[in-house]
Amino acid sequence: MAERAGKAHLQAMPGLSIVWFKRDLRVADHAPLAAAAAAGPVLPLWIVEPGLWAAEEASARQYLFQAESAAELCADLAVLGQPLVVRAGEPLAVLSALAEAMPVRAIHAHQESTGERDFARDRAVRAWAREAAIPFHEHRQNGAIRALPSRDGWAARWERFTRAPVLPAPATLAPLGLDPGTIPHPQALGLAPDPCPGRQRGGRRAAEALLWSFLADRALPYRRAMSSPLAGWASCSRLSPHLAAGTLSVREAAQAARRARDGESGGLAEGIDSFLTRLAWHCHFIQKIETEPAIERSAMHPAYAGIGGAGPGEPVFEAWAAGRTGWPFLDACMRCLVETGWLNFRARAMLVSVAAMHLGLDWRAVGLHLARLFTDYEPGIHWSQVQMQSGVTGVNTIRMYNPVKQGFDQDPEGAFVRRWVPELRALPGRLALEPWRAGGAAGYPAPIGDHEALARAARERLWGVRHGPAYRAAADAVQARHGSRRSGMRQVGSRRPPAQPRLELGE
Repeated sequence: MAERAGKAHLQAMPGLSIVWFKRDLRVADHAPLAAAAAAGPVLPLWIVEPGLWAAEEASARQYLFQAESAAELCADLAVLGQPLVVRAGEPLAVLSALAEAMPVRAIHAHQESTGERDFARDRAVRAWAREAAIPFHEHRQNGAIRALPSRDGWAARWERFTRAPVLPAPATLAPLGLDPGTIPHPQALGLAPDPCPGRQRGGRRAAEALLWSFLADRALPYRRAMSSPLAGWASCSRLSPHLAAGTLSVREAAQAARRARDGESGGLAEGIDSFLTRLAWHCHFIQKIETEPAIERSAMHPAYAGIGGAGPGEPVFEAWAAGRTGWPFLDACMRCLVETGWLNFRARAMLVSVAAMHLGLDWRAVGLHLARLFTDYEPGIHWSQVQMQSGVTGVNTIRMYNPVKQGFDQDPEGAFVRRWVPELRALPGRLALEPWRAGGAAGYPAPIGDHEALARAARERLWGVRHGPAYRAAADAVQARHGSRRSGMRQVGSRRPPAQPRLELGE
C-alpha cells in the first residue's frame, strides 16, 4: 500500500531531475546537484555498475573506499531531505527503468575522464536520452576539458576554473519516498577478497580532516619529505583517494590551499605552493586520458608498440608482485602497498621503472597489477605515469631508478625496510639494505639479478628505437597532443616556477 502510494506521488510530480553520482561523492561544489536542485525535485542516484567492478584494474579496496564514501553521502543527503538512492546494474538499464516509472525532467552528471569503457557507457546513455527526449546535462568537474582543441592556454583555464566560486550544497531537497536500496557487498560484485588492513577510509569527513591538518602543519616539511616512504606517510596530503572518489573537489582543495597560503612564509608556504602545483599537475595528467583514452592500453609512441615482456604467472613477474626480488627497498615498497593501498610518488615510480626496465616486464601488466593495489587509482594519472616511468611515451627522458641506491637515499638506516620485510629485522643498520653483504638472511631471496647490468641492457633496449625522422615526427605529435607547455604552468601567487612534477601517481 505504501509503495503504491509512493509511486502515485511520484507520477503526480511535474517532473524530477536525476543526479547521477559517479566519482563525485559529495554535496558541496557539485554542479549537477546544484543545477538539478534549482529546477525542482531531485532523485540523487548512485549506480553500482557490475561491469565497472569486473574490469581488470578494479579491486575490492577501491570499491570499499567508494562504498564508505557513498554511505556518508547518503547521510548528508538525508539531512537535506532526500537520501541517496542506490541501484545495482548497468546505467542504461537503471536509468531507463527509472524513466519508465516516474516523470524525469532531466539527468545531470559530471563528465568523467576515466578511459574507454566509461566513455562508451556515457555515449550510450547520451544516445538513449536523446531518443527518450530527456535532456542529459554533463558538467565539468575538474581541470580536464572535453574536446580540447589544443594544450595552449590550458594552465590559464585551470586557474580560472579553480578560482570560480565553490558551489554550496542545496539548502533542502524534497523527499521522494523511494526505497533507497542497499550498497552491495564487494563479493556480490565478484570482487575477490582484498585484505588491506592499512587502507584509508572513505567519506567527506576524512577528506576534510586530512585537508585541514595538511594545510595547518603537515605541509611544513612537504617539499623535502615527499620522496621518503617513511616521512611521506605523514607529510604528504594523503588526499589522493578522496580526489579520485570525489569526496573533495579539486577546486575546494585549491581554494583552501590559497587561503592557507595567504600571509604564510617559510616552509609552510613552500609546502602549500608545492601542493598547489601538484593539484594542477593532477588535472594535467587527467587531461591526457580525456584527450586520448587509448593510453590505458597502447603506448603513446608507436615505436614502443611491440615492447612487451613477462606477465602474470611468470616467475620474474610473480617475484616482483610479491615483494621478493631480493632488493630490499623495492620489496618493502611493494609489501607496503599491498598492505596499505598507498605509497609516495617516488616509490611508485621506482616500482614501475624497475619492473619495466630492469626486469623487462610488460608495462601494461605492471600497470594493471599496481592499479588494483592503489586505493587512489585515477586512470588518467596512472596510465600516463606507468608509460612515462616505463619509458614508452617517446617524449619523456628515460629515467631509471636504482633499487639499491634508492634505499640508501630514502631509507638510510633501513627502518622502512625492517618494518615491511621482517626477514631482515635481525640485520643491523644499513646491512638490511644489502643483506648479501652479510651472507643473506633466512627466508629472504638472493637478488633476482645484477641491477646494474640489467639497467645497462634496458637502456640499450629503450634508447635503441629513439632515432630517425619517423621516430622524431611521432614524438613531436605526442608532445603536441599531451605536452604541458611548462612555461604556462606557473602557480599564481608562488615565488618561483614549479619544479618538474613528482606527484603524478597520487602522492
